[in-house]
Amino acid sequence: MNILFVVSQQQDWPSDIPGVTVIPAETYLMDPAYGDIGSTKVFNLCRTYRYQSQGYYVSLLAEARGHQPVPGVQAMKDLYSGSVVQDITGKLGNLIDCSFARTAEEFVDLNVYFGRDAEARHPHLSEQLFKLLHTPVLHVRFEQANGSWHLCSVYPGSIRDIPAHHQEFAAGAAMDYLQEQKIRTSTPASRRPSLAILHDPQRNESPSNPDAIQKFRDAAELLGMTAELITPKDTRRIAEFDALFIRDTTNVDHYTYELSRQAAEAGMVVIDDPESILRCTNKIYLNELLNRHHIPTPKTLVVHKGNVDQIVATLGLPCILKQPDGAFSQGVVKIESEEALLDKVNALLQESELVLAQEYLPTEFDWRIGVLDQRPLFVCKYFMAPGHWQIIKHEHQRMSEGRTEALSVGEVPDEVVKIAVQAANLIGDGFYGVDLKQIGCQYYVIEINDNPNVDAGNEDAVLSDALYREVMGVFRKRIDARKGNTSI
Repeated sequence: MNILFVVSQQQDWPSDIPGVTVIPAETYLMDPAYGDIGSTKVFNLCRTYRYQSQGYYVSLLAEARGHQPVPGVQAMKDLYSGSVVQDITGKLGNLIDCSFARTAEEFVDLNVYFGRDAEARHPHLSEQLFKLLHTPVLHVRFEQANGSWHLCSVYPGSIRDIPAHHQEFAAGAAMDYLQEQKIRTSTPASRRPSLAILHDPQRNESPSNPDAIQKFRDAAELLGMTAELITPKDTRRIAEFDALFIRDTTNVDHYTYELSRQAAEAGMVVIDDPESILRCTNKIYLNELLNRHHIPTPKTLVVHKGNVDQIVATLGLPCILKQPDGAFSQGVVKIESEEALLDKVNALLQESELVLAQEYLPTEFDWRIGVLDQRPLFVCKYFMAPGHWQIIKHEHQRMSEGRTEALSVGEVPDEVVKIAVQAANLIGDGFYGVDLKQIGCQYYVIEINDNPNVDAGNEDAVLSDALYREVMGVFRKRIDARKGNTSI
């Protein structure tokens, strides 16, 4: 389910709540995309709900669109009716008496945010007021007269006017309410688990080709899940699903990372999870992690402006320079001379405070071990592109690749698989591609990739459709575990 906080101005709600999208009322009212976004809960936090105001129309259109507005139009009418005080008194009179029985003050003002009393003095009464009026921000005054307490006034508050010392409390109250109501997971238990497969048809470099994407969808259906392809323009729908499978190239400074965070914080099963993206897409982090755990890697130097002169002495020439967040063999250059080294390293240091330099290890191919759920899934040899020292060659805005040879796990030296699984498990329990070079009987981890390639005709050449079922099986198992369903 989509969760929208609709505000008069974007800055009115300053807090960041996982799984919640904050949008201006004008956007919700005027952007046709919000007319067809499926199951949605709209929290109307506009500055006023008066008849024919912007706030009034937000709830009115939300009801017309089949969304679930809070407050609804009827609740708005109740708030502004002349009988609201009398109606609440009739329903909550006994609770009001009990709540203030030991109160010595002549009057009490309650600031109620999503059913929570900001002063934490009258929690049950505040909760009941919210249930009756369905309004996120309420200001309520009670007065004592003739030995008894009476509701004096109640009116909706503006989030813009929430005092600074209440803002953190209001955000926490909103999060508590969302969690308690289980809005994100309030779908029928009988509904088939749903999986969003994110891909970008506009990108030339994709982790899976169209045939592989279709095989993932077929495998999901076979395992009793509904799999839907989504693109970057569909990301606002992510809360509709139980799980997210990212098949677009990931990066921290990219929409894929933000979407992964949003999905994970909403309690969804996510591959790649945000921690894996963060860890795998930075080669400086990987180098530190692998060294700390004594995983064999090529001789490496973390380069900064103060040690550029140590590169050749440490690694010799040729050597390899790596942009920390490069992908698909981009941002990785082979350096043949000291002159070229200085030019390139200085250019890279303009973009990043740290750069990775490694010894050059020429090989005919790289091992690629696919690791899923902390177990080896597939093995391939990635051969170098013709006439090139990498598996992918970028030239004149064109890309060429070396061939891929898939093998069974049993055909591969045990040490290769052992090192790869050890390395991947340092990252997490997601889906990783570990690249290693073999020099004689020695194996060196080059990098750990989140979002590893699975192309029909390449990585699946040994396991065939079973590879796709294995991946989808992990999603099904994790979705069921989160729902408490152990029967499947």
